[in-house]
Amino acid sequence: MSSPAERYAAARRRAAQASAFPALDEFSLDLGFDLDDFQREACEALERGSGVLVCAPTGAGKTVVGEFAVHLALRGRPGGDAPAARRKCFYTTPIKALSNQKYHDLVDRYGAEQVGLLTGDNAINGDASVVVMTTEVLRNMLYAGSATLEGLAYVVMDEVHYLADRFRGGVWEEVIIHLPESVTLVSLSATVSNAEEFADWLVTVRGETAVVVSEHRPVPLWQHMLVGKRMFDLFHDADAARKHDVHPELLRYTRDTMRRLELGEGRSAGPGGGRRGPRWRGPMRPDIVDRLDREGLLPAILFIFSRAGCDAAVQQCLAAGLRLTSPEERAEIRRVVESRVTAIPGEDLSVLGYWEWLDGLERGLAAHHAGMLPAFKEVVEELFVRGLVKAVFATETLALGINMPARCVVLERLVKFNGEAHVDLTPGEYTQLTGRAGRRGIDVEGHAVVVWSPETDPRHVAGLASTRTYPLRSSFRPSYNMAVNLVGSVGAAPARELLESSFAQFQADRSVVGLARQVQRNTETIEAYGAEAACHHGDFDEYFALRVAIADRERAIARQGQSQRKAAAVASLERLRVGDVIRVPSGRRAGLAVVLDPATGGFGEPRPLVLTQDRWAGRVTPGDFTTPAEVLTRIRVPKHFNHRSPAARRDLAAAVSGTGLDRHGGRRGGRSRQAAGEDHRLSQLRVELRAHPCHACPDREEHARWAERRRRLERDTEELRQRVSGRTGSLARTFDRIVALLTARGYLAADGEVTDAGRMLARIWTEADLLVAECLRRRVWDGLSPAELAAAVSVVVFEARRDVDERASLPRGGVADAVDETLKLWGDIEADEAARGLAVTREPDLGFAWPIYRWARGEALAKVLASGHQIDGEMPAGDFVRWARQVVDLLGQVADSGGASTELRGTARQAIAAVNRGVLAYHASA
Repeated sequence: MSSPAERYAAARRRAAQASAFPALDEFSLDLGFDLDDFQREACEALERGSGVLVCAPTGAGKTVVGEFAVHLALRGRPGGDAPAARRKCFYTTPIKALSNQKYHDLVDRYGAEQVGLLTGDNAINGDASVVVMTTEVLRNMLYAGSATLEGLAYVVMDEVHYLADRFRGGVWEEVIIHLPESVTLVSLSATVSNAEEFADWLVTVRGETAVVVSEHRPVPLWQHMLVGKRMFDLFHDADAARKHDVHPELLRYTRDTMRRLELGEGRSAGPGGGRRGPRWRGPMRPDIVDRLDREGLLPAILFIFSRAGCDAAVQQCLAAGLRLTSPEERAEIRRVVESRVTAIPGEDLSVLGYWEWLDGLERGLAAHHAGMLPAFKEVVEELFVRGLVKAVFATETLALGINMPARCVVLERLVKFNGEAHVDLTPGEYTQLTGRAGRRGIDVEGHAVVVWSPETDPRHVAGLASTRTYPLRSSFRPSYNMAVNLVGSVGAAPARELLESSFAQFQADRSVVGLARQVQRNTETIEAYGAEAACHHGDFDEYFALRVAIADRERAIARQGQSQRKAAAVASLERLRVGDVIRVPSGRRAGLAVVLDPATGGFGEPRPLVLTQDRWAGRVTPGDFTTPAEVLTRIRVPKHFNHRSPAARRDLAAAVSGTGLDRHGGRRGGRSRQAAGEDHRLSQLRVELRAHPCHACPDREEHARWAERRRRLERDTEELRQRVSGRTGSLARTFDRIVALLTARGYLAADGEVTDAGRMLARIWTEADLLVAECLRRRVWDGLSPAELAAAVSVVVFEARRDVDERASLPRGGVADAVDETLKLWGDIEADEAARGLAVTREPDLGFAWPIYRWARGEALAKVLASGHQIDGEMPAGDFVRWARQVVDLLGQVADSGGASTELRGTARQAIAAVNRGVLAYHASA
């Protein structure tokens, strides 16, 4: 207990703080908890009139600083008299879900009349003193010179580290650069390792900025590894964590486990599996959840980096009979769910797997990923925050979403697919994911569990867990829309200077020195590799070039053969009929299957609905067939067969197995090399290779290894040289090229003035802004029906998750003609960009045209999702809603565009009304 003197001294300090920072003293009284040191430091800097950058871990309470900026704005100017003294605060977030959540938080605190919301979907009380909005909305306001900006005193940029996002990050820099000098900027960021660098830049563009960095977590995080059925602490104590010293018992146990696996003790005893090498079977997902439940570690988020994996995990837990809820909780869950889905038609609910989803929720289990319907995701979020759902299987997108803290976070793997390849988690991603563990004010401590596998080294996990920060890298680059807006608002020369003040250029200028040093080191290494590759028999560079040419030719022939095999598979699937028994040769669904629905709908590639002998029912694609599908026999399929009924699936799968056909068939040998051997150019190259004097060198392969190393290093070094030459003044040069292209196409006049076409382009906010403007100018979309317009517009916004080799089909008539014209315009733009050395506008993607066309025509959701041009079957409902919203957004821009004809604007409004129904109507009103 403190002495009277100490209590008196503390009271004196509090009184001094209250007199120095009266606004903070008022604000603190309403909080109900004491401010942490970093929160107080940041708030004091704000009250002094300084901008502030706050970097702190997830859940540390950064948003308190943003809310203090709201308090300062509402408090008014010192000495002023309300309401004239009232100032405005804009609170920006990266995603709509966060904006909605923050809006409701502020309404609860300050009342609905004081707070507004502006997102792409919602506009509520936009003239309020405090407005929550997405960052893009503020960017658009700044370019439009909106009257709403009048009286703006504070802008809070929540999650400002989003400026590293390669798709949307540039918007944050645009806002920071263009905000009036009178506005105080409050930047809230996750912990980044180059906070000082970012702050240095903020000082150059915004003036005085205080940097407040805290790496302290208010709720301690304990790291664990689950090895089989045993749970180990990753570190013995906090001191070991600082030194990255893994718990000795964990190291010993994992080494012993690896040794047993290598000796064969861990092999599965399945048929034919006795001699296939080590096989590790980790803990089952239901067992993990049950273990967490028994140890009091729920609610938990279990990160699985696959949408299908998340859905499968819920099904596995249901099959295992897990139930984590009480009868009272189940009743409350059903009440919440039923109140949230009333707007969704009943026939759509069955297509969306509503009953299976509800069954999981009532047992306290759910998935959470971007493929889910937004309405379903929102329900999962609400139930989890309320503690009714106990275990959520999620992809990493949840870590960037709304506030969903848990007691425990489980990472099933430390590798994820980034859209192009499987890559290791970075320390920053690991920190972001595990940062969800530990709920402030609820949990005494949080827990992060990594599931061990033979590929997981505990020391690597220790490195991830101990590296708490990651560097912030700018993703800013000029766009066509940005260029006409900048030139229109400040003129060409000042616009160029503004771009040179971006964080991207700030970082680029600092990094050139290191790159130039690397080029010099690489050049010396290349010379050394060349000496090792030299051959006394002849010119080894010439010989190695022949080897490279042969490899390139073989790859080209293989690609050609692959496309021919794909065409044969497509043709064979188109011939299938109900009752045909076929063999799926590879993939997860390999084995015998019977055709339930041939799905020859006349659009896209065929995707027949099949039932496998393992009782899985779903659509297969040509990608599942390395050889043409062969009808092995036929069986009778009941007339009104319901593939969603487990009993019906069981009986028909038994009939498939009862045919006596071999599940795998005769395994074919390796692919014939005959086609490759018949290629004249390849044969000629091989003859030249064998005739070359270096071919007889006994050290030929050793020379070739050195030559290959040199070739790779030369390629890397050339990329480095281009980066060095391109970085100094790179953004300004890019801007000059964009201005030249826009001038040549009539968007800017020769004297730098913005033309009518340019003013139209300035109001188009999409990645393919110039292509959309060209389509409007050339009247490509005029004369289309509402459904046709939605389909034609979709090709410039949609982007498939995976590359698909063949072009998707289109509805005949107006859509096909409009898309052909769009592709021609894109080809012209692409050629123009390539000639000027600019990043090329993404090619239109036709994969969403059929789904949005059918939806806008009023067809059922089941048919719409089945018509998606997906590699792996039906389009997920969440993807459909997300892309449909983007189509609606662009249609809204067309409806408001001064460059569109009156008829087209009217059609765009009709198309919006046609799309906003069913699951989209719910999303539009949510």
